[in-house]
Amino acid sequence: MTTSLERYTERHPRAVDVALVLAMFACSNFGALISAPGTVQQYQWPIRLLAAVSCVAVLKCRTHPRAVVAVTATCTVMMAALGYLLSPLLLAPVMAALFWLASLTDSKTTRTYGYTTIAAMVITAVIAVPTGELFVPRTLGPVLWLMLPLVGGSKTKLRRAYLESLHARAAHAERTREEEARLRVAEERLRIARELHDVVAHHMAVANAQAGTAAYLAPTQPEQAQKILAQLASTTSSALLELRATVGVLRQAGDPDSESLEPAPGLHRLPELISTCESAGLDVTVTTEGEPQTLSPGVDLTAYRIIQEALTNATKHASDHAAHVRLAYSGSRLLITVTNDGTATTPTVPGGGYGLMGMRERAHSVGGDLHAGPRPDGGFEVTTALPLHPHAPEEPLEEPLKEPLEEDEATR
Repeated sequence: MTTSLERYTERHPRAVDVALVLAMFACSNFGALISAPGTVQQYQWPIRLLAAVSCVAVLKCRTHPRAVVAVTATCTVMMAALGYLLSPLLLAPVMAALFWLASLTDSKTTRTYGYTTIAAMVITAVIAVPTGELFVPRTLGPVLWLMLPLVGGSKTKLRRAYLESLHARAAHAERTREEEARLRVAEERLRIARELHDVVAHHMAVANAQAGTAAYLAPTQPEQAQKILAQLASTTSSALLELRATVGVLRQAGDPDSESLEPAPGLHRLPELISTCESAGLDVTVTTEGEPQTLSPGVDLTAYRIIQEALTNATKHASDHAAHVRLAYSGSRLLITVTNDGTATTPTVPGGGYGLMGMRERAHSVGGDLHAGPRPDGGFEVTTALPLHPHAPEEPLEEPLKEPLEEDEATR
């Protein structure tokens, strides 16, 4: 019932105000019949006029609370000066004005206007009836009645402020959830883009090298060319499978047409990766130091993708067509080094450089670090230190990492 009344008041404030004014005017008419003992009221029209002005002024309480308090207080003081008893019936307009004042203005304004109004009522009552049995009711009664709307209006203002703060917090929480959702979508898109880059860049580079090698050997060594072409078919098939697995995460969960995806690649597929690179003409050697340990899925995938990207670069740019992969398990870290001993420098490719940036982002995402750059004696080196498990405590590197590439070298 209370909720329905509040909703109606919010939707039809003018109708509610008019009904309130009519009710207060009726109360004032009854209050005009009450006068102090010993006083004779020959004319009723002055108090009825004052009551009408006071009640009509209440219609502006929502927009001009200070002016309405001044008008209603003045009319009520004049009623008291005429000898009428300040009962709640006559005080109804000024009580309504004080309520709106307390609920719409600040505390200082409420105290100033409220205490001034109460003081004016008491002083007028004392002057009008200096002695007699009704001295206490005429002075103490208005104080108590006028304090009620001040307290009620202040509580209404506090409740309104509390509800506004709740709405503000709810709106902020909603905006925060939306921003977090957008951030997660952006991170997922970045992860998928990185996966697609690694898959496409590696397999297309290897396929290009295999096709070039087969074309070169076809006139003189057709059997060897046929063997490389068969490996080319295997390379493109692997590329399609990895693309399907990567893009498959975009399907909605529970899609009846979606098929089970194969596990994410890791170091267990390193022999297959090396075999693919060797079929493209790159001679790869692998050295493992320390006792191999189990890696977390994220670190395992990161290690595989970094080696894949480094070997892809070596396939395209190594002049001696040879690369060396070193895996060193030390404490809580895995140190990976991929080098080639060629003497040729890598040409600058405008707009390139996404491979090295992607490797660094992958390493940083699991709490590791990566550096890449030319070797002092020629060739190129990629070195990364990855924790065996994300957020594992870092240890000093056994050997210094290379400084990051300059802008023109980061396009390898």
